[in-house]
Amino acid sequence: MASPSAGSSQLQNSGSEEDLRGVIDQKKLKRMISNRESARRSRMRKQNHLDKLMAQANQLREENTRILATFNITKQHYAAVEAENCVLRAQAMELGSRLRSLDEILHFINISRHVVLHDDHQMMDGSIGPWSFACMNQPITAAADDMFYY
Repeated sequence: MASPSAGSSQLQNSGSEEDLRGVIDQKKLKRMISNRESARRSRMRKQNHLDKLMAQANQLREENTRILATFNITKQHYAAVEAENCVLRAQAMELGSRLRSLDEILHFINISRHVVLHDDHQMMDGSIGPWSFACMNQPITAAADDMFYY
């Protein structure tokens, strides 16, 4: 048979094993709770980061919409200014052509006047008589349509 001291030693071993298991179980439970809490905090940080990114994405979309609207308005203004510049260039070319035509007309008039003055149609004071150049008192009129047929 077993001695009484051997039975009590088994009881002591059994008690210390149970105590050891209890301590280990308690540590496991504490670690499990700590891990759950850490995971919860990690999910909260992740959610906060996601919320911030979503807010930033919305802000960037709004800014993009504003920039696009400004770009479209600027593009319309550019097109209007470009069209106006085209019209002004055409007018400048037309006015330059008219000016050259009027310069030619004045040149011919000056040549004609010079010829007439030498033909002794001058008055005594050196001025030209009103009968010499009836066209001199008339305004020079020229339409663009009439001047461009050479």
